[in-house]
Amino acid sequence: MRKHNDMGYTEDSGTENRAIITVLGEDRPGIVAAVTGILSEHEVNILDISQTILQGTFSMTMLVDVAEMNVSFKALQAELADLAQKIKVQITCQREDVFRYMYRL
Repeated sequence: MRKHNDMGYTEDSGTENRAIITVLGEDRPGIVAAVTGILSEHEVNILDISQTILQGTFSMTMLVDVAEMNVSFKALQAELADLAQKIKVQITCQREDVFRYMYRL
């Protein structure tokens, strides 16, 4: 079901409970485990995941459900930002509706 929001575009209903997480950096063991460990700890469900390694560069994109999350969205973003510094990758976490608005054609 599509709905019109106050930003002037249509979106799938339910996107307010979903987020897009992207990870980019030099490939090394443990990246997936570290990111998914935080998500599991906070009751964030992975709905879809894609990852690839291109000439040593790791890239992962996840669509996650944050409806049952046991921390605030900002707290999750902060924890992922701390992890990014620790494991030397770039991690972004955006609500799906914001992500789709930013990258619409």
